[in-house]
Amino acid sequence: MNGLALGTIHPTAIISEQARLGSGVSIGANCIVYDNVEIGDGTVLGPNSILGEPLAAYYRDAAYDNPPLRIGRHNLFRAGAIVYAGSTTGDGVEFGHRVTVREQTEIGSHARIGTLCDIQGYCRIGTYSRLHSNVHIGQKSVVGEFVWIFPYVVLTNDPQPPSDILHGVVVDDFAVIATQAVVIAGVRIGRDALVGASAMVNKDVDPESVVVGVPARKLGSVRDIKSALNGEPAYPWREHFDRGMPWQGIGYEAWSQQRHAAAAALAAD
Repeated sequence: MNGLALGTIHPTAIISEQARLGSGVSIGANCIVYDNVEIGDGTVLGPNSILGEPLAAYYRDAAYDNPPLRIGRHNLFRAGAIVYAGSTTGDGVEFGHRVTVREQTEIGSHARIGTLCDIQGYCRIGTYSRLHSNVHIGQKSVVGEFVWIFPYVVLTNDPQPPSDILHGVVVDDFAVIATQAVVIAGVRIGRDALVGASAMVNKDVDPESVVVGVPARKLGSVRDIKSALNGEPAYPWREHFDRGMPWQGIGYEAWSQQRHAAAAALAAD
């Protein structure tokens, strides 16, 4: 195809001599790869994407040196994705169109960052977490592993806007935040919790709790929610859903046991 051919670098791409590319990297038309970018094997960079976008100091400091950006293996960047210098990604991460990831962001392996997501830097996104389209993650937020954040969710970070106070949101492992929810600065969403659509969350959410409304109030436990398909329990979701997860085909419990056994064996060596 004209804009991207797998295993090749398009002639219109601009690649710094100080960038390092692994084997089998594909780079599409009109891409820019700045200084001090490392790209892992098999990564695909779609047309008009930018890796290593310089920080603000670049525009006022002639001695500016771009911080390293380290991209893992087999990442996929859809057209127009922008990742700033000074961040890292694990292996198998996928980015939608026109995603922006600011500096000092760590994205774990196999995470997916949907189209038009805006990650404002100094954040951490855990492995296998899923951010759907148009999610805004404020600076200093921490998103755990296997978290689902659905479209138009906003994680804020300023309790007295505008101010210099920054308190990021913390979302613990396996939590789910439904579409258009807003989480106020400094709030913690507990493990396996469910935040309902359009909720405004202004205080911590206990593990396995369901919260809804404006302001959000506790409705009950996720274990009380039944599947609309068969009436069986729907949560914790990991016990009933496996598409794209490392336990696909074997179930969460079996995978978890294998994981713990492998960790124990490694610790014993």
